[in-house]
Amino acid sequence: MQRVHALISEDEFHKTDYLPSSCSDVLLPAINSSISRSATPEVNFDLKNIPIVTPRKFIRAKRSSSRATTLTDSVSRIPTVSISSNICSSEMPKPVLQNIVSTVNLDVRLDLNQIAKTALNSEYNPKRFSAVIMRIRDPRSTALIFNNGKIVCTGAKSEEASRLAARRFARIIQRLGYNVQFNEFKVQNLVASCDCKFRLQLEGFAITHYQFSTYEPELFPGLIYRMVKPRVVLLIFLSGKVVITGARKREHIDEAFSQVYPILKRFKR
Repeated sequence: MQRVHALISEDEFHKTDYLPSSCSDVLLPAINSSISRSATPEVNFDLKNIPIVTPRKFIRAKRSSSRATTLTDSVSRIPTVSISSNICSSEMPKPVLQNIVSTVNLDVRLDLNQIAKTALNSEYNPKRFSAVIMRIRDPRSTALIFNNGKIVCTGAKSEEASRLAARRFARIIQRLGYNVQFNEFKVQNLVASCDCKFRLQLEGFAITHYQFSTYEPELFPGLIYRMVKPRVVLLIFLSGKVVITGARKREHIDEAFSQVYPILKRFKR
């Protein structure tokens, strides 16, 4: 019950009803209800039925077309800042291709013993590996030649060099009397490396990105980071060296390193 501070005496308070009936039942008990209320003017204190005051007109401010045009022009002249582009152009090193693995199908059965005895720079030990290992110098690459006509070419530094090396291996086998075809040439794997030029804290990196990272320095000195998109594997070392493998296009290597480089800078030692 709310306390009422009265400025009149108690007798006058009982003779006069200062509260309307709608409020006296709630705030104060009915006092001297037999006294007539005709002496006091009837005032409506019903707080629940207060009418809502609404404006009759809504005045909409007029927009100045000249000012809007000026504002639009000034906003369009604000230079946009791209963090990734600045990092790529000034700080981020570019990965360098180190190895390309490609395959080609000659569509012919091969006698590996005859090829190993006739061709130069070739070796064949079926007890160790069931393919002829052949090497050429220009471009410097190595081929694994299987008896079903499949060739795996490795060691080239570019996609063009890998295709050229595969064609030269096919030409060598063709000169040995086989009717070869150059079909289904495909780059299977690109390996690139890069140096960040700063040391890394791999423990914090592995804890923060544990979903994609494997770091066991007792077994392997580098952190294995498996990226989902693009689907590549990065080997990250304490010295700041990074090896990217598993890509099939050069664009995938650049995209993967541009995504991981800002994260590596956060764990700079």
